[in-house]
Amino acid sequence: MIAYLVRRLMWLVPTLIGITLVVFAVMAASPGGISAAALVEGQNLEPEAKKALTDYYNRRYGLDQPAAVQYLRWLNQISPLGWEPDANGTLSGLPTLKRPDLGVSFRYGRPVIELLAERLPVTLLLNLFSIPLIYLGAIAIGVRAAERAGGRFDQVTSLTLLTLWSAPPMLVGVLLIGFFASSDALSWFPTGGLSQRQALDAPFWPVTESLTSWLLLWLLPLGTMAAAVTLGRSGRWHWGKCHPVVSALLGLALGLIAVRLFVPVTNPGFFADRLWHLVLPVVTLAYGGLAFLAKLTRATLLEQLASDYARTARAKGVPPEQILWHHLFRNALLPLITVASSLLPSLIAGSVIVETLFSLDGMGKLAVEAVQARDRELILALTLLSGFLTLVGYLLADLAYAIADPRIRYE
Repeated sequence: MIAYLVRRLMWLVPTLIGITLVVFAVMAASPGGISAAALVEGQNLEPEAKKALTDYYNRRYGLDQPAAVQYLRWLNQISPLGWEPDANGTLSGLPTLKRPDLGVSFRYGRPVIELLAERLPVTLLLNLFSIPLIYLGAIAIGVRAAERAGGRFDQVTSLTLLTLWSAPPMLVGVLLIGFFASSDALSWFPTGGLSQRQALDAPFWPVTESLTSWLLLWLLPLGTMAAAVTLGRSGRWHWGKCHPVVSALLGLALGLIAVRLFVPVTNPGFFADRLWHLVLPVVTLAYGGLAFLAKLTRATLLEQLASDYARTARAKGVPPEQILWHHLFRNALLPLITVASSLLPSLIAGSVIVETLFSLDGMGKLAVEAVQARDRELILALTLLSGFLTLVGYLLADLAYAIADPRIRYE
């Protein structure tokens, strides 16, 4: 295993160079290429101003040099070992250790690393809520549907998941805004952004009128979650029998509704305001993946339930829960791990539509702006980051295969 990891890590740098080279070649071969003339085109400037701006771009970013030279200079710029440019931008002398630099954005005139540091937390926040929701919900629904294949729950969820899977995120996001955020409809949620201006000056946690209200604010959702899980395990609550996770989520929702109705809150605080702004974006981002993974989990488990070793375990009198979670589910995890390997690169590209619809300045929106502006430095930095996350995701998936299935060995 150690030798395999070393080989994969050694191939990481050449693969990233190949990915960025392909993207750079596509940019250079596009109409206008990577040049100062393409950047200033369509700005309706006077000839003198256009020439001055073109000379500025050429002098600062070296856009008047051949494409091969531009790419090699960019590799030297991001490498920790290379040549330091002098005052005129000339590379001379011997290579030394230096600080890697992602460059300065054409569009914003700011270091690319600063732009990534501003936009990445927004996309991470969206995925921090959506990814657990996708996997926990998909596993809970898929396992329950496979256990009761052909039953009422399986039929209802199959139709619902197929409908969700077929609905485009652009349409769903617009409908959610129109029905739940518009002032002409329910107006339960904000239409966009991450927080209100007033919430920036508010305390972090909600503020209540008394100690009793404060205790209810925290204990009521926890109590309803515990009650829902207990009733679901006992079988006295039909909808709670599907899975403890689903029971907990339903109980949490009931507890939050009760808090909203019965607990006096004088100030919701920054935390609650941020969560309230994330509800619609997270739902828009998560529903498609949840539907796909739930159907995948159901199909994989049905295949495992019909296998010979499952019938043998049932014939030996092994409890159904132990068969499901200790034997079948481990093999059913392999397709889910394959899908999970694409989650890391989706941090950049997966939320483009959501960030655009809900006016969130994240990585997806930044990538679209970079392509529209032909921002060489920003596009190459995003490509480098996306390629690195993709390769790391594949490596983690290979390791997860070996953990889920002991028969897999990388020797």
